[in-house]
Amino acid sequence: MPTASSTATSSRLLSLLSLLQARRDWPGALLAGRLGVSERTVRRDVDRLRELGYPVRAVKGPDGGYRLEAGSHLPPLLFDEDQAVALAVALRIAVGTGAGIEEAAARALATVRQVLPSRLRQRVDGLEVAAAGGAGVQVGTEVLLALSAAIRATEEIRFDYESPSRPADDGPRPPRRVQPHHLVVRSGRWYLVGWDAVRADWRTYRVDRLRLRVPNGPRFTPREVPGGDVATFLSARFKGSDADAWPCRGEVVLALPVAEVAPFAGDGVVAEIAPGKTRLLTGSWSWAALAAGLLRFGGELEVVDPPQLRAAFADLAGRATRAAGDAGRPGSRGR
Repeated sequence: MPTASSTATSSRLLSLLSLLQARRDWPGALLAGRLGVSERTVRRDVDRLRELGYPVRAVKGPDGGYRLEAGSHLPPLLFDEDQAVALAVALRIAVGTGAGIEEAAARALATVRQVLPSRLRQRVDGLEVAAAGGAGVQVGTEVLLALSAAIRATEEIRFDYESPSRPADDGPRPPRRVQPHHLVVRSGRWYLVGWDAVRADWRTYRVDRLRLRVPNGPRFTPREVPGGDVATFLSARFKGSDADAWPCRGEVVLALPVAEVAPFAGDGVVAEIAPGKTRLLTGSWSWAALAAGLLRFGGELEVVDPPQLRAAFADLAGRATRAAGDAGRPGSRGR
């Protein structure tokens, strides 16, 4: 039987390692079938991984098999090309997460980039990542790890919370008690989504504003976030509704070409109805906010629906006239 080349062996070791990471237990015969080799070759490859420092344990049973376990030290990491590029991209993004790991992520990215083949390095270097709306708010890594541990252990957490309406020097307050369910990053900020049993409601907290107390509270039975998807739930809360939809929605026709409206329409629906005229269906958390947001386009507009939006424009017009004082009166001349 011919001996496989070192290149083929290295490639097979990568494939074997990827398979061992994909599920807990692997029967030897199944591994051999997936790799297209004999079970004897699988045993030899497992021994090679052990020599490299990977703790692969033999599993007893009718079929026999192998399991990759956590070791006492970090072995050399082996990645195929797609995994290496994915890791480099993730590290580049992690530099701007505000999770307190920016320096470590930057050093890890430099290490990975240094050993990448030139063709893969060019792919990674071609990726430009910028944080929308500026850099994220810094959050301590230890806080994120503690919250993640509490979520996995389904343990209630206790914390003090500082908000703009109630600053830290507002006197002593009892700690909040929340069942933590999800950690989410949105627009450069970390949020905790949890169930407040006292208020019997789901709540969202900015992680940079909470200070954890120890120890944690009792265990709890996890419940499903409304709608079953935490990203959709959080988006809905930021829109001020229980569903992922703005509570106030209106339709207008703008005297502007669609090309000037679409880039700034957000999640609105844009349609061209004639050259230089665009129909826009959009929403906001209040009628006043919706009307003010539509005025930012700077063109003439016609309200199609609903009447509440027309009333909001009338209210804004009155407030704008009062704010302008004498300059807003007919026939007056601004100074």
